Formats: sequence, structure tokens, C-alpha cells
Amino acid sequence: MATVRFDRATRRFDTSSAPAVDALDIDIADGEFLVLVGPSGCGKSTSLRMLAGLEPIDEGRVLIDDHDMGRVAPRDRDVAMVFQNYALYPTMTVAQNMGFALRNAGVNKADTRRQVEEAARVLQLEELLDRKPSQLSGGQRQRVAMGRAIVRRPKVFCMDEPLSNLDAKLRVSTRGEIAGLQRRLGVTTVYVTHDQVEAMTMGTRVAVLNAGVLQQVAAPRELYDRPVNAFVAGFIGTPAMNLIEVPVEGRSARVGDAEVSVPATLGGRDRIILGARPEDMRLVGAGEPGLDLTVSLVEELGAEAFAYGHTAGGERIAVRLDRAHGTRVGDRVTVRYVDSATHAFDVETGLRLD
Repeated sequence: MATVRFDRATRRFDTSSAPAVDALDIDIADGEFLVLVGPSGCGKSTSLRMLAGLEPIDEGRVLIDDHDMGRVAPRDRDVAMVFQNYALYPTMTVAQNMGFALRNAGVNKADTRRQVEEAARVLQLEELLDRKPSQLSGGQRQRVAMGRAIVRRPKVFCMDEPLSNLDAKLRVSTRGEIAGLQRRLGVTTVYVTHDQVEAMTMGTRVAVLNAGVLQQVAAPRELYDRPVNAFVAGFIGTPAMNLIEVPVEGRSARVGDAEVSVPATLGGRDRIILGARPEDMRLVGAGEPGLDLTVSLVEELGAEAFAYGHTAGGERIAVRLDRAHGTRVGDRVTVRYVDSATHAFDVETGLRLD
């Protein structure tokens, strides 16, 4: 187990363009499960590869247990990498794949077999040790890749979108297995995903990146309840937070023909970006003050539903409905913000105002 620190770590692929990772600063505690999340091309996989030694660092440092890894070869960092494509040897059995690194390190056959069997018990792979990868399901192959990392007993696990090749149902079950396994082993883990639901359900903390820049690192609940800027607000949450630019007067914002209290000091601004989660908006009766929408899509999810509509100005709004809602595509509805659950962001910088 180990601590990990990104100290203004920077990676440039092209000196004429912006860095792929720009002055990344994150401290990761011993035994923590940190998830890096963000849109495609945000620098999350590059950050992970810098930690594993698969990508050079142009500026700043990456430290493991306070030791600068800048001149340390990947094989000497005591980091185990789990890749998206499993990277199993097709001609080897499960046991041979899992024990490959130990054999290369000169561990004798008896100790290798013992460590492989211990990892197999943890991952429920005992019955599969003599099979080849072609005889396994996607979820089983991913567990073998995990087992290969576990038997090394590394200081740090690096996982690069390990579930992206699995079907939706298997992803849900496997992410629970990985999170539970990490808690039992207590190994410091850095996990990369583009799926913010995956990030929120697995990480002790979640780091949100955009265009190579760290936006916020916090516990999942804090990211959801107090995003530091409009980007994080719009990225975290499914459906995303509703964000529209509105005029303000005093401590109230004008939304449609309704006034909404804003829990922020606005400092003389006459316009803000007002945010509200779909669950923090309510349908109101005809003629009541609110924001008028034309419903363009209704998603039925069983216990709840989401209606997506657009305003006369073209803003897209999502509202959570109960199961007995009766709303249909094409309906004209009026929605009202819950005053106590709104968020305010600066129009120019996108930063949170409170």
C-alpha cells in the first residue's frame, strides 16, 4: 500500500497545443479508491499512464510514498495495471496468465501456485484455472486480469476503463465486485472511466477533469450537491443538471414568469447561470407562475420517469416525474424550481457563486 501524489504533473504531446494534462495536483491517501472521470480527451488515461510510467512527465512530478517516479522504470514502480482489453495471453491457461509476472520475477513454482490459488479464491475463479481465455466470458476475463494484478501484491492498482467492454448488466455487477475487492485488499487504486455513474458508485473520491485541467476532486456526494463550476454541475448526474442563463434582481432570479430565490451573494450581477437538478423541479398547474416547456421526450424507468422539454428560447430542461405522471410527448407543461435546491454560477467564469 502507498500514497500517491500528482505534483503539478504536466504532459504535452505537441508543444504548439495545450497540454494533454496541465499541472495536475492531487494527493491520494494510502488505501484510497480515487476515480478519474471526464469526457473523451480530457487527460484521464494520460494521467494514469504517467503514474504507471507508460507516459513521460514533461513538468512537475508524480510521487509514490513521497519518492519521485520521474527516473524510475515502470517495472520498478510496484504498480499493477489493469487494461480495458484485458491483455491476456490466449495460449496460456488462467493460472498461467495470473502467475506470469511472478514467474518472470523468479518466484518458485510452489509459491506461484499458492498465490494464484489465493487470488482465485478471492475472485471466485477456482474452477476456471485450467481454462484458456477463449473459454471465458467477458466478466470472467476481467476477473483474470484483476487476478494477475492481485498476485503481484503491488503498492498501487491502476485501472484504465476495465469495464467498458462488458454489457450493461455485467458492468453493474462487476463494478460492485471491484469496489468490494479493493476495500478488502486495501490497495491504493486509481481508476479511470468516462462513465460518471461508474465514478460516483465506486470512488472514495472522484476527480473531474476537462481539457487536461482538474476541475474538482471530492467525495461523490459533495460533487453532486456542491459542484464548483458549471462544467462539473453539467457533467455529474444523470440526467445532467439543468443550466440556463437568467436575469436577476436582488436575491431572486427571473425564470419564466416566476421568481426563484438564489442562495448566493450575487455581487451586483444582473445575469447568472441558474442550475437545478431534475429532481428539484416540479410540475405546476396551468396558469401558475413558472417556466413553460414543450415535452419532446419521456423516459419511462419504472419507479420514476424523466420528461425532457424545451423552452420558447430553445433551452433544454429535464424534470423527474413520479410513476403516475401521465405526461406525453407534445404536452405543454409548466415547471417550478424548488428554491432551496438551486445553484448559481457566474456567466463569464462558470464558477459557483456561493
